[in-house]
Amino acid sequence: MDTKITMLTCRCSVLSYLSGKHISYPNGPMYYNGVYHIFYQYNPKGAVWGNIIWGHAVSKDLINWKELEPALYPSNPYDKYGCWSGSATILPGKGPVMLYTGVIDKHSSEVQLYAVPENKSDPFLRKWVKPKTFNPIIKAEGGINASVFRDPTTAWWSRDGHWRILIGGGRKNRGMAYTYRSKDFLRWVRVKHPIHSAASTGTWECPDFYPVSLKGKNGLDLSTVGNSVKHVLKNSLDRTRYEYYTVGTYLRKRDKYIPDNTSEDGWGGLRYDYGNFYASKSFFDPSKNRRVVWAWANESDSKEDDVKKGWAGIQAIPRTIWLDSGGRQLVQWPVEELNSLRGKEVKLSNHKLKKGEYLKVSGITAAQADVEITFSFSSLNKAEAFDSRWVKPESVCEEKGSRDEGGVGPFGLLTLASEKLEEFTPVFFRVFKASNKHVILMCSDARSSSLKRELYKPSFAGFVDVDLSHNKKLSLRSLIDHSVVESFGVGGKTNILSRVYPTLAVNKKAHLFVFNNGTEHITVENMRAWSMKSARRN
Repeated sequence: MDTKITMLTCRCSVLSYLSGKHISYPNGPMYYNGVYHIFYQYNPKGAVWGNIIWGHAVSKDLINWKELEPALYPSNPYDKYGCWSGSATILPGKGPVMLYTGVIDKHSSEVQLYAVPENKSDPFLRKWVKPKTFNPIIKAEGGINASVFRDPTTAWWSRDGHWRILIGGGRKNRGMAYTYRSKDFLRWVRVKHPIHSAASTGTWECPDFYPVSLKGKNGLDLSTVGNSVKHVLKNSLDRTRYEYYTVGTYLRKRDKYIPDNTSEDGWGGLRYDYGNFYASKSFFDPSKNRRVVWAWANESDSKEDDVKKGWAGIQAIPRTIWLDSGGRQLVQWPVEELNSLRGKEVKLSNHKLKKGEYLKVSGITAAQADVEITFSFSSLNKAEAFDSRWVKPESVCEEKGSRDEGGVGPFGLLTLASEKLEEFTPVFFRVFKASNKHVILMCSDARSSSLKRELYKPSFAGFVDVDLSHNKKLSLRSLIDHSVVESFGVGGKTNILSRVYPTLAVNKKAHLFVFNNGTEHITVENMRAWSMKSARRN
């Protein structure tokens, strides 16, 4: 196995080091009896999609992981064609129950199933059983399209004595999340109307639904309701392979969710991440009162190269997630435990970057690093005019890349760069002037990331909701890990994960630069960069 691939997987503290394997969607994350569990869609027989079972790994700190034997695999008529995505719910006094989707025939007819630990006293919950009684517990009835009926959420308990879950689906290009309720977690009844739906969004996969506090960063148990919380509904869009979410109000007595009118309820809406980030799943971590979200960092490599290197797919760094103080969007940040892998550190402060300057950052392992940097600028007068036709940020990034001279920006980092810049993955900001405000674009542009032509090398981008009128500063954190550049803009308001496969900028031949290609001088107020140690596995 390629050394850079092995090191990649170690710091990410996930499971892409598995030789000859394909992993994808995270399933059933939970914290139970002092142990973190992550399950995931897994093909033990090859580095391509298919033969899906549930892999399983455990950790004490979300960083160092022990791989266990698979938790679920096809063994009954109701999951004959695969054990697909699902969630974990911890029932008070009874322990965890797994809800997951099974496929029962070649027509992709989907049903919902449950599994329980064989031995709840086993600290790692190694073995899971599928009780014959009540399985499958939910079938696609009442006109539901059984071929798009999948991915049950973690259940929440309501004061009316019922548990509730959501299941993703769709009808005639309308995405929807069905609600089911149960008093005993075995007999489930569908609520008459979906909790929410949206036209022209296609099938909804991997829905997630949870409360967020209006104040502070603490996460909340799913059953929390009241005037002090908002709710978040997230959906993974099968057609686009992107996710979007809305913040809104949950009307418990009506089993209805109503998004706030602060972002688009569809493809152009808010995303957790504007890059290679799909099928996310969150869970409440009671040990630190936080909500943690996982996601699959889907591939950009070709299937042929996946087979050659022996693996495909990884999980992104687990992130803490909370509601921004403005109440309009979510904020994400790598879990604090990741800092334990920081090694040698270099610092830079109050350095002015002139137009066309590329400053090399030396003294750390640029192929495996954690970088936090704050940029400032004295004036916005040189900001370029924003074209109102620029609706898609990725199109703006593609039109005005990191080499294209601007007014205020582009400025940022060149990650995984070869010495002569034949290869590099830039992560940068660019500031535009609209009619009544400034528009901040954040890009992670993979077009120059590799000399390999067959790769998927898109321009990923998102707009950053921040007011520069009182504070002309922008911050960036990038986690660099051989084939992953995972970046968090302005404290985690806009985030982009890019999968890249350089051929020259590998291991010790990878470099890191801070750059400015705008006419306005940019000041690096503060930069701290660390070499990252490898996490322990098994």
